[in-house]
Amino acid sequence: MKLSIVVPVYNEEQNLPELFDQILETMKNVAYDWDVTFVDDGSKDASAEVMKQLQARKPERVRNVIFRHNYGQTAAISAGIDHSDGDIVVLMDADLQNDPADIPLLLAELDKGYDVVSGWRKDRQDNTLTRTIPSRLANQLISSATGVRLHDYGCTLKAYRRDVLDNVNLYGEMHRFIPVYADDAGAKISEVVVHHHPRKHGKANYGLERTLKVVLDLVTVKFLMKYSKKPIYLFGGVGLGMMLIGLVLFVWLAIRRVITQIGVLTSPWFQIAVMLFLLGFIAILMGLIAELLMRTYFESQKKKTYTVREVREPSKKRIPDLISG
Repeated sequence: MKLSIVVPVYNEEQNLPELFDQILETMKNVAYDWDVTFVDDGSKDASAEVMKQLQARKPERVRNVIFRHNYGQTAAISAGIDHSDGDIVVLMDADLQNDPADIPLLLAELDKGYDVVSGWRKDRQDNTLTRTIPSRLANQLISSATGVRLHDYGCTLKAYRRDVLDNVNLYGEMHRFIPVYADDAGAKISEVVVHHHPRKHGKANYGLERTLKVVLDLVTVKFLMKYSKKPIYLFGGVGLGMMLIGLVLFVWLAIRRVITQIGVLTSPWFQIAVMLFLLGFIAILMGLIAELLMRTYFESQKKKTYTVREVREPSKKRIPDLISG
């Protein structure tokens, strides 16, 4: 078993040497072969140079991935996962707020049979108004929308078994939703309380605008998890609902015409009914087009609509059949 530690880096030149020393100290007591993959996300400071110095110190332990420019934390994490080769992948931030000493705690929880172990910054050392409160609201929203109950989706410190990550493609700010993708594939997920330290050097790279991005990504994730394999259920359901409302309005207008002699064509409700009926029909057509696209996607790439945890083949050695006299 090999452990790969993946660290996205953006303007963390002052934090990297201390972080690496802490990782070295922690891994002395971990019975895994291991390495660390630093991914420089287009830093404007000397982070890339510091990473090269760390690799020179321990060339057998350090892998460096350096982007041409800034792509964002999710892209950096995705690159780190792609370029690492461990059977277990631990993600952590480079700002010294995550504690490498918690890595054995995550590994111990994995050993209990879990596929994903998420860190929970129960005593978070960030600005309450701009970081902690929005994060708690986002965590509650994500848990309610996805059904995966975690206290701290935003904590980067997480451990994954490699097979959980093999089919996960990340976009936007979706690295925080990896546990949701894993749960959709049948993974067992756990959560442990980890340490969280105040930032020593530099400044936080994210603010309140990140919460809006998370909400928009949540809409995408919810759609992909529930409707990506059967989009007609969403578009068709909405379309049939709109057509039904339009039909009810038509019937009501007709009855009103008979009883009160009020004209149908001159009523604004007639226009609303026609619009609803047409939009509903268009929504159903969009659902059918989405179904064709979905089938083309799976069949062209020979992707399966299911995931398998384990296959147990029959034994090669067969017991001879009993032949009655």
